[in-house]
Amino acid sequence: MARVITLNTNGIRAAARKGFFDWLPKQNADVICIQETKAQLDQLGDPVFQPEGYHRYFNDAVKKGYSGTAIYSKVKPRKVITSLGWDPADSEGRYVQADYDGISVISLYMPSGSSSEQVLQKKYRFMDLFMEHLKGLRRKRREFIICADWNICHKEIDLRNWRSNRKNSGFLPEERAWLDQLYDEVGYIDSFRLVNEEPDQYTWWSNRGQAWAKNVGWRLDYQVITPRLADKVLAADIYTDERFSDHAPQIMDYDLEIRR
Repeated sequence: MARVITLNTNGIRAAARKGFFDWLPKQNADVICIQETKAQLDQLGDPVFQPEGYHRYFNDAVKKGYSGTAIYSKVKPRKVITSLGWDPADSEGRYVQADYDGISVISLYMPSGSSSEQVLQKKYRFMDLFMEHLKGLRRKRREFIICADWNICHKEIDLRNWRSNRKNSGFLPEERAWLDQLYDEVGYIDSFRLVNEEPDQYTWWSNRGQAWAKNVGWRLDYQVITPRLADKVLAADIYTDERFSDHAPQIMDYDLEIRR
């Protein structure tokens, strides 16, 4: 069995202060994907950021304190890729790919489009370019687990207040159609929904009001897989007993072995 965890930490140093690296060793995860590290690697010299038994790979944004992705892995990958060859993916450190024997795990941080029309257009451009990358991955002779803060909800079941958010980034028709294409045309699968079709399963809550207490959330973080991994999905969980971020860790167990 392989356990893969994904989490937007909203600052890896902040998550550490909230106990994330105390919780992590108890999970026995094979791969941990992190988004929004908000740190440069030279700021993470404290041993807490180097948990025993893990190799670590970071892709920092050029801008300090912004964006950034990381992968922690028990098995040393054969290859690590951090460049897609275009911005803002590269300059904002939004992508890390670890290649193993026959399988790759990716940590992705999709831009948010909620703050202005300009940033929404930036997100659309990213989505267009990344869709071409995703199509290219499907042509490779390997399987993929893409762990991400996708910053998009797909269905009404994926956010509590879907009616009032139909004109807000994260649940716009264009964004949802992008996921339709990802699943229905390109062939990827939302692994979580293979084993959990329950409502009220969220991974992000606004800091406004009583969103967390009332579970008024969005399911923005999930693991997208290639079709041949569909029958390998064993279990899905969202950990909410503790709060390390405004997002929650999303945990998947797969009937496979991650080896070099």
